[in-house]
Parts: sequence; structure tokens; C-alpha cells
Amino acid sequence: APDIPVIDQAYSKLSNSITVEWRAVPGATNYMLTAQDGDSFVETIVKNSPGTVTGLKPATLYRITVRSMNSGGKSQPSPFRKVKTVLAAPILSVRSLSCDSIAVSWQAVHMAAGVSVSLMRSDGLGRMLKQNTTNTSLIFTNLDPGALYTIKAYAWNANGMPGDDFTYNQRTSPNAPVDVKVAFNSGALRAVVSWMPTEGALTYSATVSSGLLKLRCNTSSASCMVPSLQCSSEYDVSVTAYNDAGSSEPTEAVSLKTIPCAPVNISIEEDEPGHLLVSWSSVSLSHYYVVFVKSDDGLEVHCNTSYTQCHFQSHCGFTYFISVFAYNKAGQSPLGDVFNYTTAPCCPSDFRAVFLSSDTVRVSWAPVRGADLYETRAAGGSGVVLCRDTATACTLSALQCSTPYNITVYSFSEARGSSASCAPHYVATAPCSPEIKNISKEGLSVVSVQWQPNNEEATYVVTARGEAGLWHCTSTRNSCTLMDLPCGSAFSVSAIARSPAGQSFPSYSIPLETAPCCPTDLILTPVTQSVTNISWSVGRGAQTYVTTLESPKGQAKCHTLQTYCLLGCITCGTNYTVSLRAVSETGLTSSCTYQGYSSSACCPSGVKLYRLSSNGIRVFWRASDETINYKADLHGSKGNFSCTPNSGLSHCDITKIPCGDVYTVVVTPLTDKGPKLTLFSSFCPKKIYSVTCSGSSVGMVIYRGKSNAKHI
Repeated sequence: APDIPVIDQAYSKLSNSITVEWRAVPGATNYMLTAQDGDSFVETIVKNSPGTVTGLKPATLYRITVRSMNSGGKSQPSPFRKVKTVLAAPILSVRSLSCDSIAVSWQAVHMAAGVSVSLMRSDGLGRMLKQNTTNTSLIFTNLDPGALYTIKAYAWNANGMPGDDFTYNQRTSPNAPVDVKVAFNSGALRAVVSWMPTEGALTYSATVSSGLLKLRCNTSSASCMVPSLQCSSEYDVSVTAYNDAGSSEPTEAVSLKTIPCAPVNISIEEDEPGHLLVSWSSVSLSHYYVVFVKSDDGLEVHCNTSYTQCHFQSHCGFTYFISVFAYNKAGQSPLGDVFNYTTAPCCPSDFRAVFLSSDTVRVSWAPVRGADLYETRAAGGSGVVLCRDTATACTLSALQCSTPYNITVYSFSEARGSSASCAPHYVATAPCSPEIKNISKEGLSVVSVQWQPNNEEATYVVTARGEAGLWHCTSTRNSCTLMDLPCGSAFSVSAIARSPAGQSFPSYSIPLETAPCCPTDLILTPVTQSVTNISWSVGRGAQTYVTTLESPKGQAKCHTLQTYCLLGCITCGTNYTVSLRAVSETGLTSSCTYQGYSSSACCPSGVKLYRLSSNGIRVFWRASDETINYKADLHGSKGNFSCTPNSGLSHCDITKIPCGDVYTVVVTPLTDKGPKLTLFSSFCPKKIYSVTCSGSSVGMVIYRGKSNAKHI
């Protein structure tokens, strides 16, 4: 083992260690330092001198020994030295009481007679402050705000030996910021608070308070933004600086007034047509108001007022979009509710009424702004007729005839209702249809028509309509006369009423039939002496005919569907009155009279021929009427001969008639002016005579017919 070392010196600079110095021992590789306090000890192995034993207790007396060591073992302990550890350092509790003071306190240090505390800015500026005290606390004042200070403290014992020191860095709290400014953003309802930075401040807190409401923003810069402010509010804005030592005093409050809130309780009404009244509730912190009114055609007007209402001119049928803003020095209030107000639609214009019939009128008008629906109201008579439609026309039917109506067209909108102040239009309906009460015939072509007058100031027109044409008569009373109606015609008679308001419907038609026309041509043709054929032209409107020949001696009549008939039992030599009745299908009769008719004169009887001398013949007969003259005609193959007696005689002579021939003899009556009808000669009987030549005398054979003959 190596030799025992010798301690040169031992001392304590720290409260938990003792440093030992010795002379080196040859052959020693290590050294063992031992510090013994009573029964306890602490050993430390070191390589060489000096060596330090740590882990000791402060202010404690230790016995210090050193042993040398190598691979052969360790030496005996060196002679000991007594060394006392220094005092422990005071454990400081430091805080900044204000921006210019720091308070330092500590627990009492064992065996300490006093404590020395020094303070100096960490950046070396300024002077160092030092205080010795036997107390356990002290305060440094008049310090720089926000500055970092280094604080060192140690305790000393009764001998004045200092113990361990304790170093602590402490910053004073910052000073309050200055030049605080508030910039208010009215659109976002937020404020930007700015200030001049203050020394030593690490962070800042801007406080915006109003009553119990407090809003804060924290930042490390010299400004911050405070959001979510309330409109129509007044805030106190202050800024506090912070560092690790604490906070500054808040700055003096800066007043902030936010923009007004959007006006509420907005009401819009038309206090009178054409004028809008916009009103609202007063808004706190508002200096004045601006009302914007924009119509749906793009035109915008506004009103600037310090009151809570505004008047605007309006027009019918427009929709107005209305917004109200409040203003103060901070700016404009947020956009509140945008109200739309639709005025009542305009009254329709360009009114037109056209009657489609006497009880139906078509009303039209020009379209108007804002109208979704139109209502046409016709008031008059016994009630009101309504028509509703989205179209700009309406047909009012079932109106009372001859009645004045006030027709009003109202326009409706879903938003505002109807235009209640539209002017009515006077329209009168056409007259009522007259009712024909009676049609009476006053003559062959004259008809009187009577009706029930049911209109005032109306002119009535009666029309007879038929295949023959139209006939009219006009009157303002209750009857008129149709003149010159053609015979044999069927008519439909109706009446209408006319007035400045129009024309009525035609009345119900009444059928009218005029009596059949009398035939214009009537011909009587004797067929035999007792039979006469009567023929006539067609009488318009006639279905059957009744012809009559009448004389004191009797009457002959026939009823036929044809335009002719045979009349028998005609007495010769008689004057007849000729009449004809044309009868229509419905029984109407026209009595027609014509020129009288005389039947043929009666033929003579007892016709005989007598031989005269010198080839002459005398024709003899018995006259039917002594006032009638006769003519005798003889027709033979050798010639025709005739003779006429003097008036009143019943024979005549024919001289120089050839003999040896057969003659047809006819004696025909004559009138004063000649034969009444030449054809009548064929009605008289013919007799055949044979004139023979017998010597100097003539033999005559009288034939009666073709089979019987007499010789004279």
C-alpha cells in the first residue's frame, strides 16, 4: 500500500462541500476523502489533489481525512483536519409589487447572523442596490418598470463568513401602455385597439366593457381586434400590459360608441292614396336616419331625417323595397329587414263596353301594373252582376234589358287586395224585346200589329218576313200598320225595339198569312149549250177554288183543286154573274168577281126549207126570242149560201141555189153586233137537205140526222 498522505489545507466554499488539498504520494493511483460528522461520514474517491467531498450538510463541523490507494491497498488515514461547511444560501421568494418595486423574502437560514441582498439590472444598466438585513424580507423601490433584475442573496455567520449565495432573476411588472386608440369597423361590428408598446411587456390585454359585459383580446403585439361588439352600445376600452412579473395598471378608459342597431318595428302604410308613410322605433345612440325606397322598376329615392318617420310619394301597382338605416359618428347601422310594400293596383283604363246582345256586354280594358285579377261589377236593376278573371276582358251576361248599369272594373293583387277607388262607367242595356199582343187585318193588304210597350224612349220596328220579301212599319207607341202586303203570302211577323243603347232581341214571331190572290186570267169556254168550261190562272196562295155562275134562273158551281172546271146546267140566252173564291190551305178565302157572262142565245126550233120559184129556197124556223135575229147557213159541195132575215122575221130566202146537191143547214142566232160567240153556231142542230132537180120543179128531201130523211 502507498504512504499516508498529508493534508495541506481544507476549506468550505459551498454549504454542501469541503475541498481538501494534499501532497501527492508516490505509487498512489487514487485517494479516498472522508468527511465524518459524529457517526456519519461521507467518502469520495478522487484521482489527485485537490479533491472535494460533496453531499455535506451546511454549517456543520466535519473531520476530514485522506487515504492513498493503489492496487496493493490503501494507506492509513491522514491526520484529520476540522473544517466547518459554510451557511446555506437563503431561498428567496421574489415578486414585483408594482411596476417600480420588487419584494424579496426568504426563510431564516440556520446559524446565520444576517443576510445580504443585492439587486442590479440584468443588462448592466444602472447601479447595483445592496441591503444587509437580519430580517427575512425587504423591498426594493424606484426600479425601472418592466426591467429584468438579477437578485443575489447570501447569509453570513457570526464571524461574517458568507455562505452560499442564491441568484434570482425578477422582472418588474410593466407600465401601463400609452396612446391607446380605438378604430371601429362598423361593417363587422368589431374594434381594433392599438397602443404604444411599453418596456418589459410580454403580452397585452385589451378590455372592452359595457356594464357586466366584458370582451377581451390578448396579444403580444401593439394592437388587437375585439370582435362581436353589440350595436347601439357604449364601451370603455382599456389596455393592460403583462409580463412574467404581473400586469400593469389598466390604461385610462377610452370611450367607444358602436354603430346604431338596425331600426325595428318598421311599419308601412298608405295614409292616403299616393303617399307612403314609413315609421319605426327610435334607436339608441342614433343621430339620424336614412330611409331608402326602391321601386320594382329600379328607381330609388331616400329620405334623411332625425325623426322616426318619413313620407314618400307612391304610385299604384308598384312594389317598393324599403330599408331603414340609423347613423351616428361610428357609421351606419347593419342592414335590418328589407320590407316590401305593394301598393294597390291601378284602376283599369281604356274602358270599352260592347254589347253582344241585349243582355250581354263584353267589357275590356288595358292591363294595369300590379294586377293579378280583375273584378267587373255591374250594379243596376235588381242586383249586381259579378265577373272575375285574370284576363283584361269580361263578358257580363244575364243583364236586365232596358236598364242602366254602373260598371266598375276593380283590379286585385294578392299582396294588397283591390283598388277600391275606381270610377264606375255608365252603360245602358238595349231595350227589352216587345211582346206582340195582336195582329188584325184591316184590309186585303193592310195589317195592324199591336204589342206591349215595355221600354222608355224606344222606337219599335215591326218586320213581316216572307218569301215575297220584307215589309216594315215603325212606331214609338204600341202599334203600327203594315201596308201593301202581297196576297197569297206567308209571313213571320216580329218586332224589335231600338234606342241609343242598342237594339233588342226580336220578339217571338207570329205567323201571318194573307188571303190567296185572285187569278188574273179567267176564261169561259162553252163546251155545249148547257156546259161551260171555266179555266183560270193560278192564284198565289190558293189551294182550292170555288167558281160560281149565278143568274135568276139558277146557279152553277164547282169546287176543285185544279185551275179549271166544267159547269153544267147552263141555260142558253142567260146573263150570269161570274165569281171565284180562292181558298188557302189554312182556310183563308179571297172572293174574286169578274165581268158577267152571257150564255149563247138559244137555237131556233122547227127549221124547215121551202122551195121557191127560180131555184130559190126559203128557210123557216121558230124563233126562241123575238128580239133576236138569226142567220141561216147552207153548206154544200157546190157552194155555201146564207141569208139573214129582216128584224123580227123568222125566215129568210136564198135565191139561185144549185139543185142536185145535199146541204147542211144551220140557223144561228145573231146579236146586234154580230154573233156573240162564233163557236156557238156549232151548238145549234144541223139539218141535212137534198135539193133535187125534177123537171121544172125542185124536189127536196129533208134529212134529220144522217139516217132519217124527208122529201119535200
